[in-house]
Amino acid sequence: MNIEHMRAFLEVATTGSFQLAADKLHVTQSTISARIKALEERLNRQLFVRRRNGAELTAGGHHFHRHALTAVRSWDRARQEIALPDDMKAIVNLGVQLNHWDRIAAPWLNWMNSNASNLAAQIVSEYSEPLMHRLRDGLLDLAILYDPQQRPELVIESFLVEKLILVSTTPRQVEAERVQGYIFVDWGDSFKAQHSLAFPNALSPKLSVGIGSVGLNHILQHGGSGYFIEETVKPLIAEGRLFRVKDAPEFKRPTYLVYQDSPSDHDLLETAIKGLRSILPDTV
Repeated sequence: MNIEHMRAFLEVATTGSFQLAADKLHVTQSTISARIKALEERLNRQLFVRRRNGAELTAGGHHFHRHALTAVRSWDRARQEIALPDDMKAIVNLGVQLNHWDRIAAPWLNWMNSNASNLAAQIVSEYSEPLMHRLRDGLLDLAILYDPQQRPELVIESFLVEKLILVSTTPRQVEAERVQGYIFVDWGDSFKAQHSLAFPNALSPKLSVGIGSVGLNHILQHGGSGYFIEETVKPLIAEGRLFRVKDAPEFKRPTYLVYQDSPSDHDLLETAIKGLRSILPDTV
């Protein structure tokens, strides 16, 4: 059975749309339709109910979904491992929430290189939702992210609670309304909610970014202020390049470790988790 046919099936099941599935897989809608039709003919069972506003799985489609997911996961994993050099035992796929390369990904890679040199490592840096999709689809072994979604096949553990503080390139007091040069860094849904409660009268920020380092570089070059991880800006405060905004509220942002409940290789997963915990010894 063709793997690409099953990949098309899974994408239609996820998006509920033949067109969206085609867009995601970079093929035409007619190609997706042909792949689904070929699957249905091979299985002798209708997999989707086609409607004007999308497509829904039939009972047979629901039954097939688990098997298709397992087959695609196994194929993708096999392609990765077959391509490994002879001195590599396996590959670990880690997902890391954006803004955490320096604090988590780079130290973890160094630990893996020193303590598990026979394992290859691959890191994907993304927002929480895409990372959760990759975990669900078995494309990641584990991930560090902000907003996990409870799923029966995944384990979610607290990892690190970060402190976000308001800093400025010039000394100033906190103000209730929007301040010239303020840049809003998107630290996730929890931060947005806390920020709205703390500054209910502030207008929408003129400039918003999704990556902390981008926002930090911007204010260092052009002046301004924003919320950043305390550990990241401490050296800049010590150098006098940034100042904590007086009386500004602090926000706490938890991160979570999420991994497969039934991994294909328990030893591999335990090694990866051990490496993450070793670089943050005060985490659970």
